[in-house]
Amino acid sequence: MSLFSSSDPEALAPLVGFERKLDAIIAHLEIEMPDDGLQQVRDLTAAGEKISAIKLYRELMGVGLAEAKVAVESR
Repeated sequence: MSLFSSSDPEALAPLVGFERKLDAIIAHLEIEMPDDGLQQVRDLTAAGEKISAIKLYRELMGVGLAEAKVAVESR
């Protein structure tokens, strides 16, 4: 089973850690990234609208509920 299609949150943990590190590198190097809609997910999360953030993440990334929940909660 591919790590990307897994619905097991523990299997996704290494990917979430990698994503955090990559985000830090991108920020440090001040690299402009094209808008992928994830800023809206972060904004919804910051506003306390976790369910809406998870729903939007699922639509944008084409992933299942468990994977979206892990991704949103890790931000």
